[in-house]
Formats: sequence, structure tokens, C-alpha cells
Amino acid sequence: MTSRFRRLPLRSRLALLAALAVAVAVAVCATACWFLVRGALIDSLDESLRDSRGRFPDRAVIALVDSGDCRATPPPQNGQGLDDPFRSTVQVVTRDGTGCVVFGRQSLDVTAEDTAVAAGSSDKAVHDAKGSNGAEYRVLTTPLRGTDAAVSVARPLGEVDDSLGSLALVLGLVAGVGVVGAASAGLWIARAGLKPVDRLTEAVEHVARTEDLAVRIPAEGGDEIARLSRSFNAMTAALASSRDRQQQLIADAGHELRTPLTSLRTNIELLLRSEETGRALPPGDRRALLDSVRAQVAELAALIGDLQELSRADEVAGSAGAEVVALHEIADRAVQRARPRGKDLTITADLDPWYVRGESAALERAVINLLDNAVKFSRGGEGGGDVGGEGGGEGGGEGGGEARDKNAPAAGTGSTRKGRSVEVALKAGELTVRDHGPGVPADELPHVFERFWRSPSARSLPGSGLGLSIVARAVQQAGGQVALRPAEGGGTVAVVTLPGADRPPAE
Repeated sequence: MTSRFRRLPLRSRLALLAALAVAVAVAVCATACWFLVRGALIDSLDESLRDSRGRFPDRAVIALVDSGDCRATPPPQNGQGLDDPFRSTVQVVTRDGTGCVVFGRQSLDVTAEDTAVAAGSSDKAVHDAKGSNGAEYRVLTTPLRGTDAAVSVARPLGEVDDSLGSLALVLGLVAGVGVVGAASAGLWIARAGLKPVDRLTEAVEHVARTEDLAVRIPAEGGDEIARLSRSFNAMTAALASSRDRQQQLIADAGHELRTPLTSLRTNIELLLRSEETGRALPPGDRRALLDSVRAQVAELAALIGDLQELSRADEVAGSAGAEVVALHEIADRAVQRARPRGKDLTITADLDPWYVRGESAALERAVINLLDNAVKFSRGGEGGGDVGGEGGGEGGGEGGGEARDKNAPAAGTGSTRKGRSVEVALKAGELTVRDHGPGVPADELPHVFERFWRSPSARSLPGSGLGLSIVARAVQQAGGQVALRPAEGGGTVAVVTLPGADRPPAE
């Protein structure tokens, strides 16, 4: 039954529930009304029985009993009050439980309550009893003064039952009309109330059918349907934005992959052609080609690692290993890893203890990327600014950074400046990485953290343009902020601000 009900449309279920609720309410009200009316009618009947008892004086009843005329229906006697316009039945009950009819044609069953009144142990008794004709009577029994007997005055309950039957019929009709009306009203209300849900359903079906995320549902008011509509609009807007970012990422990744793949294919074709034609390349050229292939493979590996890092869902990446970590230790490890990549530079570190809540590997990767960026532009980047970023970390820092160190002299031949330094400091939750490179032009600062964006003057240098994007995301996931700004005296300073956390007990 429950499963069948659940298979019904929502508006049908609402209409049935409304009809059921009204039916229960009407049934309760009708039942209460019936019992209240029945009680009132019984009280009225009892009052009429007391009035009828007053019409039969004790002496007249005693005279009829003494005359032996106890079974007959005596004619009215003037002045004795025996005329009964209500067709009452009068019966004398003795203490031994026998009774005789004084007035009326039907005898009544004598009950223990009646004999108790006849015996004098009770003042009166009011109860229901069955007559000799099988009908139910309402009986009032009172003592017969001066005798060991009592008088029972009774009237049939049929007159009450007839009224109650008519009332039950009327209440049933009213209840039926009410239930049908409630079902109709419930169906109409369900249709009117579910129109916004129908619009939402049509919108969802349209999105599922066409993948058109530009659909918007009008949301007016502050009720639940309006909230649901606004939530749906926000969801489709977020999905559209996510899809646009995904498409842009794919397009940018394809563009970035095209150049190293083309160069790699060209170099490999040269090597293959040399083998096929039997004309060996000079050892120096062959070595240069192999070094170039290795560097391009390393750059592709770094780019793929960066893409994998950026493709992870933010909530997964942010919660994968979130814990309280020592930022000063993370920065110190990053400095130690960056020093071999900038052998001609001096990298200094002044790190105060600071604990944050985040993912240790992601934060270390972010610091490595900042240091790689500073090293690259401090050692001899001609013009441009500290933008684009090295691969850094696990994917690009190890492979890509190593290859770039070997090619660095070629990128900046004759421009390596001894004595240049990179300063790393951590004070009160603010981590700064300062270089002495050419600096970042003001018009390029708003774009430095965008994916694949690189300064026009720095596009000849190694890098994928993803390093600072990874930094920004790692810092944001840890609840902090990152910014790049010009440093006093030239160069650039990267500022990372992270909220502090309680020092772990193990420390």
C-alpha cells in the first residue's frame, strides 16, 4: 500500500493527504457532535420522565394496584393525573423483583437497580431497559411511598434514536461533501503550488537534454520554492563557470603542449633521419639534440604534473592532508631544496616559528615555486618580470628545475650577476620571498596568478605559466592570501599571509 502510494504523482499524493486530513477532522467533529447531541437528547428525555412521574400520584398508583387492575391499561381518571400525552409506560416494581404494568401495553425488564429502589437502598435509578416488545426504553425508577415497592416510568428510546439517525445521515452527507471538496481543493492547491516545481523540473530536464547551463528560473519572494530556484540558478552558474574553466584549461594546456611536442618531434625526426640515411650527426650536434630532447621531456613532465595538480577538486586538495604544520620548517626545507638550483646566488632565510593549518606538501610546493621564480629572475632574466613561475615541487621542481639549471646560462649568456641574493623571511605569519630581478611592470601585476599567463618579455625563459597559479591555490586552501609587489630598491617581493594555529602537543 505504501509503495503504491509513493508511485502516485506528487500532486495526487497531496490531494489524497488533504482529503484524508479533512476526512479525519470531519469524522472526529461528527462523532463528537453525535455524542453531544445524544447526551442532550438523553438529558431531555430524563427530564420528561421526571415530569411524567409527577403526573402519577402515589395514591392513584396504590389504588390501581390494590384493585388488582395491574395488567390493564386504565382509562384516564379525572383529577388523578393519569392522562399521559407522551405515551409513557408505568410499572410497579416490588422488592422481590416482580413488576406489574400500571399504565401502558408493554412490560419492562426489572433490573437490580429497580429492586434496590424498591428495597429502599437507593433513592432513584435512571437506566436503559428492554421492553416486552424488544424495544429499548429509558427508565426512571423512584420509591412508592408507604409501600415496599417502586414505580418505574419509561419512554421508548426510539424517538432519540430516530433523531440521532437523522443527525448521523446529515453529518455523513456533510462529511462526504467536505472530503470531496477537500480533495478537489487539495488537487487545485497542489497544482498551483507545484507550478514553480514544474518549471524547475522542466529546467532540469532541459539541462539534462541539451547541456545548456545558461537556463535561469525566475525566483521571486523568500519562500522555499524561491530559495530552491535561487539554489538551482547558483548551481547552474557554478557548473557553467566550472565548465568554462575546464574548457579554458584544456585549450591552454593544448596550446602549451603544442610547442614542446613540436620541438621534441623535430629533434627525434632528425635523429631518426640520421639513422635511416646512415649519415651520422657530429658528436656535438647529436649530444645537443639528446640534451634538448631530455630537457623537453622534463618540461613536459613538469607541465603534466602542474596540470594534474590544478585539475584536482579544490575541496579534495584542501582536505586531503589538512593538519597543523610548522610553516617555518616547511620554508626551511624549501630553501634547502632551492639552493642547489641557484648556486650562483645567495639565498638567506630568517624564519620565526609559525604554525598553520594546511597540507604540508602543497605548502612546500608553493614555497618552492616562489623560490624557483625568484632564482630564475635573479640570476639573469633580461627584462620582463617575476611571472610565469617554475614547475617546482614534486612534478616540475625536481625534473624541470634541474633541466632549466643546465640551460640557464644559455638563456642569460653573459648576464649572470654575482652577488645577487634571494631573501626569505617569516615574521608573525607573513612569509616574504624577495629577489633582485628586473621587477614586475605595474600593468602585469593583476595577471601574474592566472593560469598559463606569462609576461611577453619572459616567454623565452623556461616555464609553463602555472607556478604562481599553484601557489595561489595552495595558499587559499590554507586560508591565506598571496600577493606580488615591487620591492624597494628593485626586484620583486612575494608576500604570503597565513592565519596561525595552535602549536600541536607533539611539538
